[in-house]
Amino acid sequence: MKLSLIVQIVLSLILIVLITLQSKETSLGSGFSSVTQSGIHTKRGPEKMIYVATIIVAALFVIFSFLNIAFWK
Repeated sequence: MKLSLIVQIVLSLILIVLITLQSKETSLGSGFSSVTQSGIHTKRGPEKMIYVATIIVAALFVIFSFLNIAFWK
C-alpha cells in the first residue's frame, strides 16, 4: 500500500509539471489573430507529445487514486 501511495505522489508531481509545460495562448497578440479565434490549431511535435503524456499520466493518477481508496480499508 505504501508503494502505491508513493507512485500516486510521483504521478501528481509529473502531472503538475506537464500541465505547466503546456503553452497557453492567452497573450495579447493571440486576441487579434483570426487563426486562434476560429479554433484552427493542430498540435505538432513536442506540444502533441506533452498533450498525450498529460492524458496518460492523468489516467494513471486516477487509477492509482481509486486503488488507494480500495486498499485503504
